[in-house]
Amino acid sequence: MTTRTRIESSYDAVIVGARVAGAATAMLLARAGLRVLAVERSARGSDTLSTHALMRAGVLQLHRWGVLDRIVAAGTPAIGLTTFHYGDEAIEVPIQERDGVGALYAPRRTVLDAALADAAQESGAAIAWGGFVEGVVRDGSGRVRGVELRDQDGAVQRVDAGIVIGADGVRSGVARAVAAETLREGSRPCAVLYGYWRGLHLNGTHWHYGVDVAAGAIPTNDDEACVFVAMRPDRYEARRFTGLDGLFGRVLAETSRSLALAVARAEHVGKLHPFAGRPGFIRASYGPGWALVGDAGCFKDPLTAHGMTDALRDADLLANAVVAGTPDAMAGYQAARDEFAVEFLELSDEVASFDWDLERAKVLHRQLSKLMNRECDLVRTFTAIGAKTEPVL
Repeated sequence: MTTRTRIESSYDAVIVGARVAGAATAMLLARAGLRVLAVERSARGSDTLSTHALMRAGVLQLHRWGVLDRIVAAGTPAIGLTTFHYGDEAIEVPIQERDGVGALYAPRRTVLDAALADAAQESGAAIAWGGFVEGVVRDGSGRVRGVELRDQDGAVQRVDAGIVIGADGVRSGVARAVAAETLREGSRPCAVLYGYWRGLHLNGTHWHYGVDVAAGAIPTNDDEACVFVAMRPDRYEARRFTGLDGLFGRVLAETSRSLALAVARAEHVGKLHPFAGRPGFIRASYGPGWALVGDAGCFKDPLTAHGMTDALRDADLLANAVVAGTPDAMAGYQAARDEFAVEFLELSDEVASFDWDLERAKVLHRQLSKLMNRECDLVRTFTAIGAKTEPVL
């Protein structure tokens, strides 16, 4: 929490986390007229592990909210083509213009998170950077009524809230504090290594699949590309102590010799980022005085690269439910989320398992494509959040 942020004693909503899910939810609630505080442990514009890629529904949301222009202005390249490589076979998928969106984007989190946070603040939300939520505050009935915040100097302050929203990631402290039930769990995660290279000159995104391996190259900011490799966790664990660079190079060459040669000629910027793998899950998304959004409520393997798009979709669903202010609306939020979350989790789990041949991989990607089309259909039905109501959740 910075000294520049004046913290009031109560808000309509306190959101723990101000990255993609939290900042988007804060922005929407503030635009609806609610008094909102978001608390974020990290600094504005700091980096974090990410899949980068936004799917069409996510780009459409940013466009509808007036945030996409900020992403473009930050130099995020437009992606007009995505290519799936199954061994030596390449299938190109041009990005068609629909709903005012003619390209996809894969911004660095330093760009996307900051843009959403700035939009939230401009909409009237307060953001306490560097703050830490010690725990939730309950009343005599057990209902969540607020949080205890600790600032960088160690001072603790109680802040009351009509609702406390956990947008604090897979290890959500809010989810732990409210004992959010895990409704479903995945069982077959993959391990990922990724880094950034300059000079690849990509014609869109490239997704490569091979036997027990996968890789990809995604254009992002600063004329760089995010290049990743994915593998079974046991291979990662057996090799990670002998050098990540060597492991990255071997898996990349196994997946795509052409991409490996291009990467070898390009300039490596920074270091490799490891993700050892984590099973996906779906948690209960609401309860008396609390809710979860983003990875706090639903996490799936990153190999399908849908986490940020999910977060933007669910932020809209949750914000409308909070503004409606009824238990039925909150139940509707969870039902609408789960209509997509369950299928995305199951498909992501199978893709990440590597228990497929290339023909089965094509089938899985066609199923994902159909699901994403349904998701776009849902997003097109979203309307602007209405005027402020008194939350009675």
